[in-house]
Amino acid sequence: MSPILLADDDRDEAYLVVRAFKDAGVARPVVVVPDGEAVLRYLQGAGEYADRVAHPPPCLLLLDQKLPGRSGLEVLEWVRNGSGIPTLPVLVLSASTYACDVQAAYLVGANGYLVKPATFEETIEMAKAINAYWLGFNRAPTAR
Repeated sequence: MSPILLADDDRDEAYLVVRAFKDAGVARPVVVVPDGEAVLRYLQGAGEYADRVAHPPPCLLLLDQKLPGRSGLEVLEWVRNGSGIPTLPVLVLSASTYACDVQAAYLVGANGYLVKPATFEETIEMAKAINAYWLGFNRAPTAR
């Protein structure tokens, strides 16, 4: 089963998101990577992610906008323009509510921009909504 790939450098926040997806009843595993370079390696199936049985391509990328090294927006630009997987659904998950940050994410190609919830209960509700729409109702394009 294709996992959800979560890119977040804050271990505590990543843990809460993973736990919220489990508590929301999402069947897909959530794989956490800590920085932009790790996202690229995972998506390319390179380095420690070369075993595609152990690390299958994700069905959805949840991307923190402010990652160390290569930023979330740089990763998103690569996904859209140079990755070979330009249709991968990418939701930016950020603490920022600044209109300029939201606009920048959409201009680079985000499918959605979600502000990190303030409570764990809200995080569970967000996980349920992502599951219902992105992993349920939404239809992804088929590979060529």
